[in-house]
Amino acid sequence: MSSSFIERTLPAPAGAFATRNRWAVPVAVTGLLLAAWPWIAGQFVLHLAILVCINIVIVNGLSLIDRCGQLSFGHSAPVALGAYTTVLLSSSLGLGSVMSAVLALLVVGVVTGLLGWVILRLRGVYFVLVTFAFAELVRLVLLDATSITGGASGIAAIPPLQVAGIAFDSRERFYLLALALAAGSVMLMVWLFRRPLGHAMNAVAANPLLAEASGLSVLRTQVVAYVGGSMLAGLGGVLTVRYIGFISPESFNTGVSVALITMLVIGGRKSLYGPVLGALVLTPLPELFRGAVQTQHMFYGAALIVILRFLPGGIASVLPIKRKKGESQ
Repeated sequence: MSSSFIERTLPAPAGAFATRNRWAVPVAVTGLLLAAWPWIAGQFVLHLAILVCINIVIVNGLSLIDRCGQLSFGHSAPVALGAYTTVLLSSSLGLGSVMSAVLALLVVGVVTGLLGWVILRLRGVYFVLVTFAFAELVRLVLLDATSITGGASGIAAIPPLQVAGIAFDSRERFYLLALALAAGSVMLMVWLFRRPLGHAMNAVAANPLLAEASGLSVLRTQVVAYVGGSMLAGLGGVLTVRYIGFISPESFNTGVSVALITMLVIGGRKSLYGPVLGALVLTPLPELFRGAVQTQHMFYGAALIVILRFLPGGIASVLPIKRKKGESQ
């Protein structure tokens, strides 16, 4: 067994953790200040902050799939499944928002588990194309099932989320919920990749053949990652529809999948902080360029090109946290 493979599957040495701990306090203080700022910065900033938190949850799901060696080009599909399922369960069966959300995530997990068991045998561009086709299939089904989903007109006047009798019907309350779930998704990723399952995912991504020869089930590991990442995306869909109060198939088109991949790449695919940084930068960027309607996409594209040109490892590569070869941040 090669030494690089062993390095990728073993926990980081004590010296690496000492380096990280040196920056733990300033990073934590900065994060707390950024998290508290939207409450005093006005409704528009608060709105953007909620969208950032939702995107962090969704992109963390995409990152989980990617870190196991597969990149999904149809990540909008589980977002749509989570969003539509929770709304339809609430309206058709009269379930509460929490129960409908839990059942929606279970539906996403079952659907993507069955799908992943088949398509995760594919590699490279073939997997990318199949996930893209699946996302388009979901969108077209939602578009054609007018009697159930409302078709192109969508579903409006969706009630806000209620937890233990508390309605998250204001931006201040919903931001608190979205922030907690975004922080929880980041903590979940950090916890996971310090455990044997996370090391197994890194090993599968590094060398699937060697991982299989070492006793790891590549397919089973990737299915777990695919289901877990899709359920995080489904949670993001639940949050989106309960916050916006409106849903339509066009809310989950190809552009959404492209935007999610862009956030992951710009933030840093190989870093646990990548989804956070990508969402922080790219979620408000279109809003800042919204005034320049004719040149909005030019500014947006130029900004992405500059970041990728000078930071090929993503924004996370400039963080003051060094890592050894094969070690995940």
